[in-house]
Amino acid sequence: MEEKILQTKKNGMVMLLLTLLGYAVTVLLFFYSIILLDESLFPGILLTILSIAYWVAGIFLLCGLKVLKPQEALVLTLFGDYIGTLKGQGFYWVNPFCTAVNPAAGTKLSQSGDVNSSETGMAALLKAGNSSSQTAESTSKKISLKMMTLNNSRQKINDCLGNPVEIGIAVIWRVTDTAKAVFNVDNYKEYLSLQCDSALRNVVRIYPYDVAPNVDTTGDGVADEGSLRGSSEVVAARIRDEIQKNVAEAGIEVVEARITYLAYAPEIAAVMLQRQQASAIIDARKMIVDGAVGMVEMALERLNENKVVELDDERKAAMVSNLLVVLCGNRDAQPIVNSGSLY
Repeated sequence: MEEKILQTKKNGMVMLLLTLLGYAVTVLLFFYSIILLDESLFPGILLTILSIAYWVAGIFLLCGLKVLKPQEALVLTLFGDYIGTLKGQGFYWVNPFCTAVNPAAGTKLSQSGDVNSSETGMAALLKAGNSSSQTAESTSKKISLKMMTLNNSRQKINDCLGNPVEIGIAVIWRVTDTAKAVFNVDNYKEYLSLQCDSALRNVVRIYPYDVAPNVDTTGDGVADEGSLRGSSEVVAARIRDEIQKNVAEAGIEVVEARITYLAYAPEIAAVMLQRQQASAIIDARKMIVDGAVGMVEMALERLNENKVVELDDERKAAMVSNLLVVLCGNRDAQPIVNSGSLY
């Protein structure tokens, strides 16, 4: 199904004025026909029938008036046949028997454009009193061409190592082909949400949460350092490409996809935190030991250069041991001063 843009002139105001002028004229003719009924029966009845017929026809003429705001479109069908899409802001008049089609008009997702603004005061009371009433905006058959943001709910997915992680994404999208969006899928909003979930699972299960050895995330057969936490831009780009490939037939363009939430699942979060803490402690201890060994080497070299004291191997080993204990300990050292001889 290919989109056809209707080149309809913006003659809605002209048709509205002509229709209202016709109503005014037929009202005058109706009163005039009442006067004629007293003098001549046939002309009076004829004018009365014509006036009533125009009043009924005028209702259908008014149904052909369409108002479009910027970045809005109407997909029109006539007796089941797709005749084209009306785009461009303005006041239009189309065939009154044309029907606007938008199967996703009543769909509410967690995204921009579908979130009702908070209501207070009398508006909230009126809504509570009549919960079945809907605003004209919520039931409109117009298709928005603006860029919208879909915040999909967080999902629990196992990464490539089998660890459950919770992840959420935000997808920026827009409708580019209204005919495909309306006729190729049943509900393009729900279709997009489902494809986002599917693409997210397909991509996340390729990556580990953190960098892990012997893991190939690119598919080239070589282990790399890709991870959900460290390669978020790459992961988001792959998610975006995966979604775009699946929704192309629905006339939707995925502009961008971003990871908005990433964490271990609650059941393993505490264990993984301990693992991260242990890894951090090991790295810190390694740095401390490297620095302490360098300081000991520097101390021994300075003592030898200045010939402050000559130490044999046994005394050097004792000095190194004492210095490492002082420098590598996690508490302040409390040395015992020897007031006697060195030996």
